[in-house]
Amino acid sequence: MKNATKIIAPAVLLVFIAIQFYQPAPNISKGQVDTADFILVNNLSGEIRNTLKTSCYDCHSNTTKYMWYDYIQPARFLVEYHINAGKEELNFSEWATYSKRKQERLLESIRSKIIAKEMPPPSYLFMHNNAELNNNQIEVLTKWLDKQR
Repeated sequence: MKNATKIIAPAVLLVFIAIQFYQPAPNISKGQVDTADFILVNNLSGEIRNTLKTSCYDCHSNTTKYMWYDYIQPARFLVEYHINAGKEELNFSEWATYSKRKQERLLESIRSKIIAKEMPPPSYLFMHNNAELNNNQIEVLTKWLDKQR
């Protein structure tokens, strides 16, 4: 058993170091303004804008604010998976490119997921506790979403 540990521990360390060199391209816009962006299209400011930026945009837009630990593998694989899955479902940066029907469906989905506290997901909130929606933010967002119907 002692000999196996002498072989396995360095091998695991070597693999951990090696995978650090694989870094997927970051989800960061190159300074251009997304004219199709949800916030611009809906002329949002103040509390709703800030809440969406803090709680939604990292996974549901073309710009993610990475933390230092988001660059450490294998966590980076998980971060990129969440971003890609989030953008596939809803990309706020491309809002104006969606049909009216899709926008309406997404607004209803956003509303129901916020009320059910499914978004942001617990796996994201584990390391980003400032993204958790409080009851006041949920109320403000759902009232705004109700007016959009």
